[in-house]
Amino acid sequence: MIRIERIEVEQTYPLRKEILRKGMTLSHKMPGDEDKSSLHLGLFSDMELVCVCSFMKNSNKEFSGFQYQLRGMATSEKAQGQGHGKLIMNEAEEILEKQGVDLIWCNARTRATGFYEKLGYQKAGNEFHVPQVGPHYVMFKKIR
Repeated sequence: MIRIERIEVEQTYPLRKEILRKGMTLSHKMPGDEDKSSLHLGLFSDMELVCVCSFMKNSNKEFSGFQYQLRGMATSEKAQGQGHGKLIMNEAEEILEKQGVDLIWCNARTRATGFYEKLGYQKAGNEFHVPQVGPHYVMFKKIR
């Protein structure tokens, strides 16, 4: 059984650390994690938390409107490729649209851009490098 629900930010940390920061000195904690306006979602499969994502109110000067930034999306290795990311992103977009958000943007790892493109996100600008993490693109999607 799969369910998606709002979770506490601390519940995102184990997956973020294992999937996004493995072997790195970078923190798995993100600026804005503790803000009351931030949204943290978890996807549970058979009672196990296997996918997390966080959204923070943050504006990118390249875009207009009311914006949120996706940060810290991670799916456990054993659960990758099963459609969990799509499910949790669809849920997040519905929640944020109801809150009046116009656009979601993120700094997507280059290897993940295909995933985001399938969800309707577009690249904005050129590839850039994040120290310790690797190549990224800014990606965005208008949801209203």
